[in-house]
Amino acid sequence: MMTLTRFGLKEWGSALIIALLLWGGCYALIRFGHPVFGWSLAAFVAVVLFCFCAFFRNPVREIPADPLAVTSPADGVVRDITILDQFDQFPAGVKTVRIGIFLSVFNVHVNRAPVAMQVLAKHYRPGEYLDARHPDAGKRNEAMTIVGILAGREKFPVAVRQISGAIARRIVCPDYVGKNLDKGFVYGMIKFGSRTELYLPADQVKVLVKVGDAVKGGESILAEIVSQGEEK
Repeated sequence: MMTLTRFGLKEWGSALIIALLLWGGCYALIRFGHPVFGWSLAAFVAVVLFCFCAFFRNPVREIPADPLAVTSPADGVVRDITILDQFDQFPAGVKTVRIGIFLSVFNVHVNRAPVAMQVLAKHYRPGEYLDARHPDAGKRNEAMTIVGILAGREKFPVAVRQISGAIARRIVCPDYVGKNLDKGFVYGMIKFGSRTELYLPADQVKVLVKVGDAVKGGESILAEIVSQGEEK
């Protein structure tokens, strides 16, 4: 089943109105002696409208029921997996694993909660608009980060960072601070190409993906939660 995300309804409505006006012009061309041009223009408008709808699609996903499964916060390809000695949004001393996902313009662009979590903070960082594949995009580009804890585990921090790209110029992330999000919940999106990063405590998870893997938001399992101190 395919639906349109609520975060793109304004754009979708505007595109539909423009398409209807253009189709009216196409009808006039066809009726008054320019059928080839009229039908060609009508087909072009239909293709553009279809592509627009495809970008704002929000497919239904089968969310894994296992509470220990950490799912992907976005569709795309795993670009990098990095161990950080310290992530600025986590408590001091927490070694962190960062999983970076690149989203092309052809991917679904909604973002989903990777686990059942309570959102404790939301941080916006102004920045540049480098190509999302650029090695410095994660550090220099505009970004929005939600930070929280795994439901029922106060010492398990989790964060998801939305990063803009060369084409993506708008990050959508309503204020969920203080709220509980179910795993797989669509909490926002990045419009027109981007990067999404997942941050987890390195000593409490086992990463199950590798660089180059294609993943689906809410469905693909990126990591498994394990007991602290267990071998990864």
